[in-house]
Order: sequence, then structure tokens, then C-alpha cells
Amino acid sequence: MKIDASKPLEYSTEENSNKIFGFWVFLGAEIPLFATLFTVYFVMVNRFASGPSGSELFEIGPVLIETFLLLSSSFTIGLAVHAMRLGHKKAMMVFMAITLLMGLAFIGIEIDEFFTYVHEGATLQTSGFLSSLFVLLGTHGAHVSFGFLWGVVIMIQLWRQGITPATANKAFIFSLFWHFLDVVWIFIFSFVYLKGLM
Repeated sequence: MKIDASKPLEYSTEENSNKIFGFWVFLGAEIPLFATLFTVYFVMVNRFASGPSGSELFEIGPVLIETFLLLSSSFTIGLAVHAMRLGHKKAMMVFMAITLLMGLAFIGIEIDEFFTYVHEGATLQTSGFLSSLFVLLGTHGAHVSFGFLWGVVIMIQLWRQGITPATANKAFIFSLFWHFLDVVWIFIFSFVYLKGLM
């Protein structure tokens, strides 16, 4: 395995570069998935049946906390990648741990939000609006949950093996995934919650 020292560690081998390119292709395939879920939501957004509307259901407080957590975690995963490129394993691990804890807190708030909705009689079966909302939020939340578990596995590998071309590549690809989830959340925050509260 030939290592090119002129490139960042995560790109330092041909295999690493190919893996990063492949992951960009994967993210490109994720865009139609979320675009479809948003389209279904926009078609169903005014179909309340006998259930509540977004303005009756949504609370801005928890949503703002979720937004703060995810956007801040995007910053901390950026700091983790920066620390990785400087070869600072401990700092990288700390920033990754902070990122994952904020992701876990986000998931906790979202689960609590879902329980609140169901307690208020807003379920998947209540209306077209609610079924599309639950599927959109649930798909994003499932991605964040998967990201949390993936990040834990990468941290274990970093702890055992240190910063190598292989672990650097995995951590960088994970950071791309995490940034992607943050971008999707900005659309959810803007077009689902803020629009729904108006």
C-alpha cells in the first residue's frame, strides 16, 4: 500500500481516495430518498383529517434545542477532523465524543417529541400529514441513530489502533455523513417546523 505523504492522511492511499469518492456517490443516492420524503410531506401537509395541524402540534423550544445540538455537533466533528490532521489523537477522541453525545441528546429529544405527539392522539394512522411527518422525521432520526453507533465503533478503532490511514479515512467519511445529516435537518427545521408554526 503506497502512502502519498503530500496528501491529508484520509486521502493518502488510492484505496482511501476511492472510498471517499464512493461515499460521495452514496450520499448522492441519499438525496433522492430525502427529496422523496419531503415531496410526500409537502403533498400531505394540509391533509389533517380529524388530527392536529403542525401549528397545533409543534413546540419551538425542543426544536431549537435539537437544532442547536446538531449544528454544534457539525462544528465539533469538524474540530475532530482538524485534530486528526494534526495527529492529536486525544483531542480528536474528545471532539468525536462530544459530537456523539450531542447526537445522542438529539435522539433523546426526538423520541420524547414522538411520545408527546402520540400521547396527544397524533399517530401514523391519524392523518396523511402525520404519517408523512413521522416517516420523514423517523428516517432522519434513524440515520442519526445509525451515525451514533458508527461513530462509537470508529472511536473504539481509534483508541486501539491510533490515527492511521485506515482510521483517518473512516473518521473522515463519518464526518461527511454527519454533515449531510445536519444539512437535511436544516431543511426539516425550515420547511417542516418553522413553516408549520406559521
